[in-house]
Amino acid sequence: MKPISSRIPAALLPALCASSAHANEALPSTAGSIAQMLFGLVIVLAALIGTLFLLRRLQAGRSQIIDGLKVIGATHVGPRERVVLLNVGSKVLVLGVTPGRVNALHVLDAAELPMKEAAAQPVSADFAARLRQLLEKRHAS
Repeated sequence: MKPISSRIPAALLPALCASSAHANEALPSTAGSIAQMLFGLVIVLAALIGTLFLLRRLQAGRSQIIDGLKVIGATHVGPRERVVLLNVGSKVLVLGVTPGRVNALHVLDAAELPMKEAAAQPVSADFAARLRQLLEKRHAS
């Protein structure tokens, strides 16, 4: 088998050597590529954080309008359906909520709504004492 240099015409050898030398000079350095990539990443992250900040500011202005609303409770009545109790001033709305619709089921006065006394007390206040009692009962048995 003939060597490669004998198959390539002698006139093309200097051109091939020159093009390979220029190709090595044209390649960017690895450090420069990494720096450029990190700079682009920082720009994209800064734009994302700025956009999130603006969205939060716009949402804050919106929530001041409906500041008197408070969700008292909710329960699921189906896979995607819920019944929600919503406190609006001195009224309590009973709403049926589905993915495509919200229906007012009933309107109550806040005084008519039966509230549990236990719900007013924080659950975590005597959690440690209750846990200790349960553990003592378990070990005593």
